[in-house]
Amino acid sequence: MIPVVTIDGPSGTGKGTVADRLAQRLGWHYLDSGTLYRVLGLAAQRQGLDPEMARALAALAADLPVKLRDQRVFLNGEDVSDAIRTEAVGNLASRVAVHGPVREQLLVRQRAAARPPGLIADGRDMGTVVFPDAGLKIFLMASAEERAERRYKQLKQKGSDVSLPQLVRDIRERDERDRGRTAAPLKLPPGALCVDTTALTITEVVTRVLAAVKGVFPNAAA
Repeated sequence: MIPVVTIDGPSGTGKGTVADRLAQRLGWHYLDSGTLYRVLGLAAQRQGLDPEMARALAALAADLPVKLRDQRVFLNGEDVSDAIRTEAVGNLASRVAVHGPVREQLLVRQRAAARPPGLIADGRDMGTVVFPDAGLKIFLMASAEERAERRYKQLKQKGSDVSLPQLVRDIRERDERDRGRTAAPLKLPPGALCVDTTALTITEVVTRVLAAVKGVFPNAAA
């Protein structure tokens, strides 16, 4: 069986960075499920599709022309790595992700990412829906204020004019939407190891999770 580690949690908890570093340390594959929803949100926006149009979005997801290469993301051959990381596209991703038909279309693509020697998968339903039989499930959490502060610093470094109070509101709204959706809501996977990253550095989180990986998969190279 291919070893799979899932890392779930709300936006801004460090899932992507932790998962990417783990995959590099172990030499495993990395699935950033959020990227697929962000690309879908951007593609829908460009086609003028309303985020509530579930059937049209599912049809778009079924044939989404997205490629991931050298840590860059391409949509129809265009590098959209930076375009999909805006707050606006992040909110779009959260809105299109509530639809069951959309998630069903992307499910096959996500599960196909599990290949030898192993997979680190991050998202909001990796351990509950996409890989319910994963050998190790991690759930990262952090306060909304801390997550907003992290995002604020990232955006400021890019020269964006952002409001910290607005970011806090946006994060809380996204959390509520992700937890309240009917299709694959954000929740704690059964048996998951919970890590509160509020007061931890990324290095500390990676160290803690890596120890858990080695405990479950002792043959994993690191």
